[in-house]
Amino acid sequence: MRARAATVGDLEEVFRGLSKRMSDEYAAAGKDSKIAYDNLMMNLKEGRAHALVQGEKTVALIAWHEHSDAADTLFAAREDFFSAATVRFCKRHIRQIQALAGNLPIHSRSWIERPDVARWFRIIGYFERGRENGANLFELPPDATA
Repeated sequence: MRARAATVGDLEEVFRGLSKRMSDEYAAAGKDSKIAYDNLMMNLKEGRAHALVQGEKTVALIAWHEHSDAADTLFAAREDFFSAATVRFCKRHIRQIQALAGNLPIHSRSWIERPDVARWFRIIGYFERGRENGANLFELPPDATA
């Protein structure tokens, strides 16, 4: 797996095969796939989105937006993204995003209570920070080695 700057084509490819768990996540957040698509498009146009590519296939997009105290993430994926190998890749890649965001803490949210999601965030290095606006808030602290 590798990451590169995302394109509109990548965004379209992921949303053509968007996983049900992502659709469910957006619905639980009170959004639909169109709103998620538009939010990712805005970050993509600002140069803050990466395509995660397996072989020649774009399997996910991750975008980020810096605020004064943290960088928030947005995410979309096809079902074939979700595996142990991709978790290992994301553990390295999220630190690259963090460096691009000035080593701010990274905030990611999940609106669906799934033990595998919390475990996935812990493996990557996040800490659960509690609830915020109905979501579980996960935080990746700044990289102490940076």
